[in-house]
Amino acid sequence: MNFLLSPEQLEFQSTIQRFLDDRCSSTRLHQLFDSAQHDTQLWAAISEMGLAGIALPERYGGSAMELIDVALVAESLGARATPGPFLGHTLAGLAIAWAGSDEQKDRWLPALASGELVATVAFAEGTGWQPEHWSLSGDLLTGRKSHVLFAADADLLVVGLAGGGLMLVEKGAHGLQVTAENAIDRTRPLATVSFDNTPAELLLAGADVATRLYDAALVLLAADAFGGASRCVEMAVEYARIREQFGQPIGQFQAIKHQLANMAVDIEPARGLYWYAAHAFDHIPADAARYSALAKAHLADRFLQVARDTVEVHGGIGYTWECDVQIYLKRAMFDFAFMGNPTSQRARISL
Repeated sequence: MNFLLSPEQLEFQSTIQRFLDDRCSSTRLHQLFDSAQHDTQLWAAISEMGLAGIALPERYGGSAMELIDVALVAESLGARATPGPFLGHTLAGLAIAWAGSDEQKDRWLPALASGELVATVAFAEGTGWQPEHWSLSGDLLTGRKSHVLFAADADLLVVGLAGGGLMLVEKGAHGLQVTAENAIDRTRPLATVSFDNTPAELLLAGADVATRLYDAALVLLAADAFGGASRCVEMAVEYARIREQFGQPIGQFQAIKHQLANMAVDIEPARGLYWYAAHAFDHIPADAARYSALAKAHLADRFLQVARDTVEVHGGIGYTWECDVQIYLKRAMFDFAFMGNPTSQRARISL
């Protein structure tokens, strides 16, 4: 069995990387990080490439690609610490594609595929992310969801209900209130969303779709973490080559060599883990929950450690606001916690 990427997938990812090199340079990234605002121009450009609807059916303007292809996009976005609502938007679109009625699909999917509208998912209640932790119920929602990605900019929310149901809530609905959270990763703003007798529209499918959506989220977070960790290794190596101490680059010192080698060994073998999790999601459903949790747990863990190691290689400058490294460290902290930390994922695997 060959799990290497096809030539078409390699070219696809290379195209995305070239696009991000042009549209999300270090200078632009810092501007976006400082503002902590949704960059509508960047999102429009991403949408023009077809990435907003990459996983949606072709009849609605999407590309109908498998999760491995979506994960390759997530890896590339993670490697450039790209701001934007890609994760929540993709998951919300999948929820409607999998569980929506024909009327709901016709109404929402074309606009989501084009990027004209932005959607996101609202899952977290307290410290729980999975369907068994959800308590909201009824046609009129009362309660709240926390840690909702790009909630202030979303035109549509896909909200998790008790028992694993999913409902749609439109922007501006009665009783809907969005309160910004002080999120560690300023490229992916979070908010608490409160509902007070808020009207919502039920998606047809139940808990199986909600669980599958959660598994997809874990794979995409694992891919993002791999991309970010790989870029951290690159930054550490680049800096070790140019930073001199005692008349020579610090990369010549054995301790730094060992640290850089350990970072690379930590990350590169994990690439296949998220690839297999994406493959299992599409082709071996019985393995999907286990391997999505395993991929998220391991790669989020490794990303955080490698980001810390990258700060160490950079020394004092790695802690400064002007250095790219601090952006990646904060992204690693986000990936570590969002949708459940590695401890909770490993507990899920053990059940």
